[in-house]
Amino acid sequence: MEASKVYFTNMRASIDDSLTDKLQRLIRKAGISSIPFENRFAAIKIHFGEPGNLSFLRPNFAYAVAEVIRSLGGKPFLTDCNTLYAGGRKNALEHLESAQRNGFSPLSTGCQILIADGLRGLDEALVPIEGGKHIKVARIGRAVMDADVFISLTHFKGHEATGFGGAIKNIGMGCGSRAGKMEQHCDGKPEVIPSRCRGCRQCAKQCAHDAISYGEGRVASIDHKKCVGCGRCIAACNFDAIVNRNGGSNRILCEKIAEYTLAVVQGRPHFHISVVMQVSPNCDCHAENDAPIIPDVGMFASFDPVALDQACADACNRQPVLPNSQLSDLLGRGSGSGDHFADCAPGTDWHAMLAHAEEIGVGTRRYELITVR
Repeated sequence: MEASKVYFTNMRASIDDSLTDKLQRLIRKAGISSIPFENRFAAIKIHFGEPGNLSFLRPNFAYAVAEVIRSLGGKPFLTDCNTLYAGGRKNALEHLESAQRNGFSPLSTGCQILIADGLRGLDEALVPIEGGKHIKVARIGRAVMDADVFISLTHFKGHEATGFGGAIKNIGMGCGSRAGKMEQHCDGKPEVIPSRCRGCRQCAKQCAHDAISYGEGRVASIDHKKCVGCGRCIAACNFDAIVNRNGGSNRILCEKIAEYTLAVVQGRPHFHISVVMQVSPNCDCHAENDAPIIPDVGMFASFDPVALDQACADACNRQPVLPNSQLSDLLGRGSGSGDHFADCAPGTDWHAMLAHAEEIGVGTRRYELITVR
């Protein structure tokens, strides 16, 4: 397969050229205008941010993208699916309230907001996948599949289960209905190292399934019959007391996400944008965000989400580690591998996600980087 074109612009701005101006110029240079938008519904998949998290993409980025789509005759809307875990986005009402608290509205974004899998996360489309190793029929939020054109707008950051959260994570996991998310997460089962547990109960606060209890000496234990393997407890523990010893389970999760991504993009026009700024160590699903682990990098766009993720990861790994970050703390305990995401979330393997996505035909990891001024 030929290398895919990935377009890039940095985060520098001038008095007469804002970042949103640069974003619009970037996506036009990348070829978004070649998509036939006229009178067609365009789903813009974005993460609205968990309340308390401040590293999600500002609504201004969504407005810039929606404005370009409207200028091309399209009918854009912002969308995401409900979550599995306890938090502010587990049903459509709370999800919309959270989006509004974080500044997303028709006025601030220039388009409407739809929660793709409905009030309770049950409104899903069953999408067959050709060539899937794990998934034969994906459960995707119906509004995502009802759209004529699919656009992903991603905050590129670290992730405790997949190494990083990029375009493929935003699409595959993000567009899954609640049942679809459960299907993707069901292989990984973390466990507690008793000698490290301090009984702080932070892990239990993050568990939506009441799977964590405390026994003698206030040591946590995880009920694997209730656990769905979402990994939030791993990120919540400040003492490295919760681990996933089954290294294959994270790989399977990554491969399932790739297969769900194929279900979303196959058979229709799609385009992908990633903004690499405030690169927090964990997902925007957290009700907090730690300090960025690297400096801001820039904005990327491509028709190929695999090439896009590879280009973003490569650009991140060329950056220095910021002091007073989770990554610098971890590297202070030993030498790093040169892969910031693997060092920040040991036991993850983001390469598995991209390799499987390439294998099943989502895109290619080979890319040509084109800089847009």
